[in-house]
Amino acid sequence: MKLLFFLIALPGLLLAQGSDNTTTWTVGTVTATTVPPADFKSREALQPPGIVPRAGLASPTRVPWINANGWRFRRNHAAKFAYDVPAGKGALAAAEAFAYGADAVVKIDPADAADVGKMMAFLKSLPTVDLPDVADLQVVDDGSAIVGEVMNLLTRRNLLFSIVKGKASDAPKTVRVGSTDYPVEQAADPSAFAQKVRHDLTDEKRSLRMFGSEVVIARLTSDGKRARLHLLNYTGRELEGLRISLLGSYKEDQTYIAGPGQAKLLEFALAGGRTEFSLPRIGAYTVIDLAAQ
Repeated sequence: MKLLFFLIALPGLLLAQGSDNTTTWTVGTVTATTVPPADFKSREALQPPGIVPRAGLASPTRVPWINANGWRFRRNHAAKFAYDVPAGKGALAAAEAFAYGADAVVKIDPADAADVGKMMAFLKSLPTVDLPDVADLQVVDDGSAIVGEVMNLLTRRNLLFSIVKGKASDAPKTVRVGSTDYPVEQAADPSAFAQKVRHDLTDEKRSLRMFGSEVVIARLTSDGKRARLHLLNYTGRELEGLRISLLGSYKEDQTYIAGPGQAKLLEFALAGGRTEFSLPRIGAYTVIDLAAQ
């Protein structure tokens, strides 16, 4: 079976099919080319993004688990990554790498060529916006696997954080695994640890809250004057009924939904120092641009 290779990197995207090059895409200012196998093998391997069944810790039932790579992109933004994804995962992998500005090669199943092509056309249509990440807390990263898993669970819970190496900077909330507040023993259960961080932070102080889904991961960026919200849907199907609450007052600029294209936010409201809105049916990737007011 022939496989396709795609190289994804900002500010442009570099994509190319394999040796029997019958379909190529060029996005941004980068020209399409083939990806040498040695380049693919030299990169840090990523998990295919999506929902995978896992046995529940407290019951024999199967519960959803998100394989997501955003925390890895943010932990080492300068690294080069590689996906090897099965059929049905190519478009989501491309969107995930794009949302975090990652340098990633994606090897896809030929059956995904059409869907990946549609996703690439959507990504190419998005206006370029480069804004810093919004963070409600900072995580001190010592490079350990246990801190990595904590960041993974914080990301999945949509708890927004920055990453610092070594000495923590001055921030309202700092999470240092091994400190008095966050002992290593507690971090042995990253899910419970993430819940404790949420409790300590309090929902009222969270810059982003999401209702209606536990399988959508957000990345919020802002410079105080405008904001961009990335929403990655890991289910592999369309979702309805998602509602977002952002700290601060915003007005809608533009909303882009992979598949339908441009759309309008629903039930938009400003109340209690927060901005709330709902979305129509969303696919794998949605981008919402907002302006402060």
